[in-house]
Amino acid sequence: MKNIKIEIKWAIIFSVVGLLWMVLEKLSGLHGKYIDYHLYLTNLFAIPAIVMMVMALKDKKTSFYGGKMSYMQGLIAGVIVSVIIALLSPATQWITSYVISPEYFPNVIKRSVELGYYPTTAEAEANFNYRNYAVQGAIGALVMGAVTTAIAMIFIRTRKGH
Repeated sequence: MKNIKIEIKWAIIFSVVGLLWMVLEKLSGLHGKYIDYHLYLTNLFAIPAIVMMVMALKDKKTSFYGGKMSYMQGLIAGVIVSVIIALLSPATQWITSYVISPEYFPNVIKRSVELGYYPTTAEAEANFNYRNYAVQGAIGALVMGAVTTAIAMIFIRTRKGH
């Protein structure tokens, strides 16, 4: 547990920032009045997500490895952060869906049918629901975390001779 303390810390920070992002989306109307823009603007979360992963990897390099971290050590750390975020994501999605913005699913279902993305409400409901979002969030956390880490570690790793 002591060996992954930094990864746990950053996964919790990531999850809290994700919840704050959801509050911001709701307050800005992206879960209601401006729901048509949600599909595009929600992806801006990639910016703080990448920044947080880089900060987590740099923290691990400095605090745990004494400033010298190999690509593989960083990759393992990043994957561990991603796994913990994925494990926390059903809880953060539940908080988002039932506490922060319970109107999101009804609004996006209604609007997606109005715009013709789905021919029926039942088909939209099959896509826009807590279960689907919890699964997509967990898988997305794993995939995007691993990809972000793999790229970031090219720059963060300690090069031989340094």
